[in-house]
Amino acid sequence: MEKRNLSFGQLFNLSFGFFGVQIAYALQSANISRIFATLGADPHTLSFFWILPPLMGMIVQPLIGLLSDKTWLGPVFGRRKFYLLIGAIIAVAVMVLLPNAGDFTFQQGLFLGLNAAMWFGLFSLMFLDTSINIAMQPFKMMVGDMVNEEQKGTAYAIQSALCNAGSLVGYLFPIFFTWIGLANTAPEGVIPDSVKWSFYIGAAILIFCVLYTFFAVKEMNPREYAEFHGLNKKQDESAATDDASDKKRIVSAFLTIGLVQFFCWAAFMYMWTYSNGAIASQCFGWDGQNTAHEAFQNAGNWVGVCFAIQAVGSLLWAALLPAIEHKMGNKGAYILSLVIGGIGFVSIFFVHNQYVLWLSYALIGAAWAAMLALPFTLFTNAIEGSKRMGTLLGLFNCTICLPQIVAALLGGVLLNGLCRDMQVGMLVVAGVLLFLGAVSVLLVKEKK
Repeated sequence: MEKRNLSFGQLFNLSFGFFGVQIAYALQSANISRIFATLGADPHTLSFFWILPPLMGMIVQPLIGLLSDKTWLGPVFGRRKFYLLIGAIIAVAVMVLLPNAGDFTFQQGLFLGLNAAMWFGLFSLMFLDTSINIAMQPFKMMVGDMVNEEQKGTAYAIQSALCNAGSLVGYLFPIFFTWIGLANTAPEGVIPDSVKWSFYIGAAILIFCVLYTFFAVKEMNPREYAEFHGLNKKQDESAATDDASDKKRIVSAFLTIGLVQFFCWAAFMYMWTYSNGAIASQCFGWDGQNTAHEAFQNAGNWVGVCFAIQAVGSLLWAALLPAIEHKMGNKGAYILSLVIGGIGFVSIFFVHNQYVLWLSYALIGAAWAAMLALPFTLFTNAIEGSKRMGTLLGLFNCTICLPQIVAALLGGVLLNGLCRDMQVGMLVVAGVLLFLGAVSVLLVKEKK
């Protein structure tokens, strides 16, 4: 089967639903620390609440990959689209419930140090991230399924652009709803209305975008899929050396790109966890104690603005990446992007003006752009022709989840010991991790 090029519209339709999914992910990333701190979480244990999202990702992503590889439910539900729809429906339900965690009236009793609101929030977060992972995974798989090698870079670039656009919207929702008059503060232990409505509207956009992709995309049937990826031909070839060579190539790509992923995603875990406290202390005069205080909640809105600036920086850098890759190669572009992002993280330590922070987070956006596009381009090229594409991509996504779990487990220790309870110090740690990621890129072997 000829691996024909897809039109821009077809490539766009493959990933449009990712825009809505990313709004949900952005709301989670920018507001979870704010939500749990508002509910009463201690800064030293705050990172523990972030263990659940990547832990669920490690379980769900390979499982969805494995199941979808073996699924064909006809032209309507397809191979990957069925899981996309199920994930979106669950995510919508949880997004409506999660921001209401603080409305419980029985918060006095504690179990394992957590009140009822935090337990409700914890389980809601678990289901939210699980559903986001279920919905997110099919988009990467459909690109691997339906796009030829020549267009994969373009396809993932479109996906990256939609991802950043969705992030931009999700990050700005709380400050937007504050601007139009919704309350940005609430009684102690209760989530402000500006955050609640951000999740409600985000849920509505999510289901709309996912339904668009669901009905606009026609997946290949099993026969077309086998022909497109040359699976029938590969099955007829009996040379064991080819299979061994394929396995060696896949393992090498997994380990080397995975090492880069480890440093990068650990860095961003610390950004998501500690940006609220760092910005509140650095730029809003927060005393580090009362999370119901206006300074902390205003800083929470500003975190969304800074993350939005990061998304804009990422969009701009993503537009430049093809030219940079042409001159420096994929590895050179990767290294440069991570170094720029590391400088952005470290610079926050020296910033005390909320507007100067925009420059820092814009620089961080360069690393984010590279992290969204380059690893999957390199890895999908390495596994091209495998009949276990979905399973392998699911396993590769563990290189995103595992470093976040490790980072979350070590967060409190590093905050208390290395950073002397200064949450901004954790962002410096994030910068150092990106520098280490840049060095580890040198170990990656590109497909010739």
